[in-house]
Amino acid sequence: MTELIDDLTFILQRFSWWSFLDIVLVTVVIFSILLLLRDTQAVILLRGVLIILILLGVLAGFEVLPAFSWLVAITLPALLVAIPVIFAPEIRRALERLGRASNFLSFSGNIQGIRDVIEIVVHSVELLSERKHGALIVLQRLDSLKTYADTGIMLHAEVSEKLLQQIFFPNTPLHDGAVIIQGAQVIAAATVLPLATGDIQAQSPRRRLGLRHRAAIGISESTDAVAIVVSEETGAISVATDGRMTRRLDAARLHAFLSGVFRPLEEKKGLDGLLARLFRPRVNEEE
Repeated sequence: MTELIDDLTFILQRFSWWSFLDIVLVTVVIFSILLLLRDTQAVILLRGVLIILILLGVLAGFEVLPAFSWLVAITLPALLVAIPVIFAPEIRRALERLGRASNFLSFSGNIQGIRDVIEIVVHSVELLSERKHGALIVLQRLDSLKTYADTGIMLHAEVSEKLLQQIFFPNTPLHDGAVIIQGAQVIAAATVLPLATGDIQAQSPRRRLGLRHRAAIGISESTDAVAIVVSEETGAISVATDGRMTRRLDAARLHAFLSGVFRPLEEKKGLDGLLARLFRPRVNEEE
């Protein structure tokens, strides 16, 4: 305790207006960068980088780990150049997942609210499927979808079956594009989503995926959102998560799927929540 007081006294004695100005300038620069990156996927990447740097710094600072400290000091400069060049796509995906997992620090949700939204969405999708009205509904989880919402028509309307039925009624102005749901609100309709990367058609030669299905896979590759697709040709219901698609679902299976996806994020907190986000299982594409 005495050493701590002495250290604080030493710092305060040398603290000046120039020190205060120095701190303010650094704070303004960091705040400006975060402001520019707000509501973009770069925020997720930044979180992952910061978490790794903090862990390396803490472990390298332990005197009981001299070999690890030496290894970090010798290899870190070379790794900072070589690894991003060689493993850029893999690193980006890993850091994005790590960044998403860090959201458990500030995440709090309304379990009952999500259950109500799931009930509304499932019933709406069931009706759309029966009528063979094509639809693409994206449910936001932890990652911000503002970038994609800005490409469509902003609504900020309460989620309801009538609203979703009207949006996806054939030949209406908002029929084309995706609906984005955040919490209990439809924040935007007729939005443009990124298409799936890679040769999806070659991976599924027995079936040709339409634009809605490719967009659903694309948004699930770029974010942790859940995308629900209703085929305009067959009325079949599909769900995309983590870049994979589960096909031919009925209302009961869709409800169970969505409940399973959202429940861990709502109920798990602390270390359990972090592990659930880092190691959440990937959904295999059904035949």
